[in-house]
Amino acid sequence: MTLAKFELIDAEKAHHKIAKMCAWLGCRARATTSGTLGRPRPPRSAECCSLTTPDEPRRPSKSKPKRRFGRVRQLPSGRFQARYKGPDDIDRAAPETFATKRDAEVWLTKKEAEILDDEWIDPDAGKITLGEYGRSWIDERPNLRPRTVELYGYLFRVHLVPTFGGKALSEIKDPHVRRWRKRLPDSGVSEVTVAKAYRLLKAMLTTAVDDQLIKRNPCRIKGAGQERSPERPILTVAQVYRLAGTVEPRYRALVLLATFSGLRWGELAGLQRRDLDLDAGTVRVERQLMQITGKGLVFADLKSNAGKRTVVIPELIIEDLRAHVKDFTQDGDRGLVFAGPDDGPLRNTNFNRRVWARALQDADLPKIHFHDLRHTGNTLAANAGASIRELMERMGHSSTRAAMIYQHSTDERQREVARKLDDLARGALDGGSGTQRARKQKGA
Repeated sequence: MTLAKFELIDAEKAHHKIAKMCAWLGCRARATTSGTLGRPRPPRSAECCSLTTPDEPRRPSKSKPKRRFGRVRQLPSGRFQARYKGPDDIDRAAPETFATKRDAEVWLTKKEAEILDDEWIDPDAGKITLGEYGRSWIDERPNLRPRTVELYGYLFRVHLVPTFGGKALSEIKDPHVRRWRKRLPDSGVSEVTVAKAYRLLKAMLTTAVDDQLIKRNPCRIKGAGQERSPERPILTVAQVYRLAGTVEPRYRALVLLATFSGLRWGELAGLQRRDLDLDAGTVRVERQLMQITGKGLVFADLKSNAGKRTVVIPELIIEDLRAHVKDFTQDGDRGLVFAGPDDGPLRNTNFNRRVWARALQDADLPKIHFHDLRHTGNTLAANAGASIRELMERMGHSSTRAAMIYQHSTDERQREVARKLDDLARGALDGGSGTQRARKQKGA
């Protein structure tokens, strides 16, 4: 027997021993048979346990660790879905799927950060519609005056509900608000009404943010809530008396007192006999009479604490007021100073339609609002030298901003300022400067 044949026999015995050891250890890799001799060969897989002993533990297989938060799975479409369990212990899916697994994992990371930072918002909470939420918002506002509630209801019903009433709070985005804000004035809504409607929508959505129904307020148009009212007309004293002379005698004192006291319509309509002290020339304002939808005419509190005030009126209109109290005022200390032909309280709508429009036409005056008499009176008071504080007290305002708005310069006042500037300049020119006087003396 040759040496090569002995070496082959020894190799085959070694192969048999290794194969038996692998089977005994339970190795997943099995011996393969030789293609040449038809005999088993030792496994060549790296997972073979031929080099280990029965006492050694098997090495665990390497696998990717599970995510600490959430999970990602691939959908049949090829896109990836992310899911997580929220603080309320409800399992939720991301609102959209992702093109890559990494995008889904990034989304889960951000969502986990929201939960850890206590900024997580229940995505189902924002599904309530603005129509439902807005009605509750108005009903739940404390200390709103009846007229304010009526105004909010009108703005909400006419300008917000048609566009946003059926939308969920979470669906209202910045572009929706911008398009709505642009469409209102294009459809003929006044700038003042547009600003009020925008402020109402912004206030509602700000509360929704506080209630953790939405993450951010989409009302972010700079300056959209500021009212830019057109300049109101101002009557001259002669025009006021011409109007008082053409209006029905029952309302002459109403026109004069509205101008020279600066009272609002509701404050005038709510005046009672006990509020007038014509000997002292004062009017005490403590209430207002308002028309409230569904309730009719009711006495209501004033706009603010500053509204309760005593206004001094010029002596010029005292006799007109005495004659009015004698002929047209209701009886008793609590009798209304200004009453209608049926001796009932004044109604603004009826007065404007039946009395005011005809009086303006007879006096040959432009179409102005009754409230412009208040504007006229406050401007006259400012031109008479009233300070900002004095104007605030007469008007019943608590802010200087309102008093500044009413301090408009009339054409007459502008001409008076121009005349004083003219006199000042002429005086300076007539006297000449020191240099001019020195030259004159030198020449002489």
